[in-house]
Amino acid sequence: MIRITPDISIDEKEIHLEFILASGPGGQNVNKVATAVHLRFDVLNSPSLPDDVRKRLIRLPGRRITEKGILIMNARRFRTQDQNRRDAIKRFVDLIRKAARKPKPHIKTRPTLASKRCRLDTKRHRGETKRLRKSISWT
Repeated sequence: MIRITPDISIDEKEIHLEFILASGPGGQNVNKVATAVHLRFDVLNSPSLPDDVRKRLIRLPGRRITEKGILIMNARRFRTQDQNRRDAIKRFVDLIRKAARKPKPHIKTRPTLASKRCRLDTKRHRGETKRLRKSISWT
């Protein structure tokens, strides 16, 4: 079990890790050893996630989630499988923690009377400045 928050824990069986060949520089090590990690997690069908966290998690990752609701993350920062696996799981946990935080409710506010007056005074002053720049016609 991976503990995300005090009330959210995810079973490791729900996370599918696949090791793939990493791209980029690294010499022969890149061609021989599958060190990059491909993490898959089914967000829509996971029994571990509460509904509100599931909804926020679907909106959060952007292009990392498929149409079927599967979260896909790649980790290829390090040269070893173990480090990349830890990195993928850490990033996955951070993402779910971010989704578990409830957003603050937006409270609509109105401008104060003083701020309205100040805005209008500034506009009036600016208009006066522009009016004084105009050339005077002598006809």
